[in-house]
Amino acid sequence: MSMSFGGQSTEDPSTMRGRNWPCLRQFGVFMENHVGALHELLRHLERHDLRVMALSIVDSVDCAVVRMVLDNFDHAKELFDLSNFTVFETDLLGVELSEDPQPYVRICMALLEAELNIHYTYPLLYRRKGRGAIALYVDDIDLGMKTLAEKGHRIITESDLLDDDEFFE
Repeated sequence: MSMSFGGQSTEDPSTMRGRNWPCLRQFGVFMENHVGALHELLRHLERHDLRVMALSIVDSVDCAVVRMVLDNFDHAKELFDLSNFTVFETDLLGVELSEDPQPYVRICMALLEAELNIHYTYPLLYRRKGRGAIALYVDDIDLGMKTLAEKGHRIITESDLLDDDEFFE
């Protein structure tokens, strides 16, 4: 779908996503902070064959935001659109951890050199060739992706999350 703004044609961002979208999509689910709320959400995802690849919770006394990356963005988006959950989306960087003895330090140094702030990070349930991965939210996703790729880091795409080649071995 094409749109026109001030005489210039642009692509609708929702139609530009593809299987090899270069970053991961995080769902933020706003929930009441009460016993069983997280279980309800996870059971809902499980019933629809979605696998949680990363999970982080930011809570307060009355509410919580569950940050999660799921194995199939398109299916999850459709499910959340049809649900009663309050959801927002955010782009994240997925980065495979290198064989370096301090892979987090290498990632942080690369982003520091580019003067990018890391707002938060958490591990991904990802394992390929003995390597794990992390999800990162940074000031500028495009610059972060470019910087990390230039420094030799492997960026994880959404299609990588669907490939279970070594996860269950």
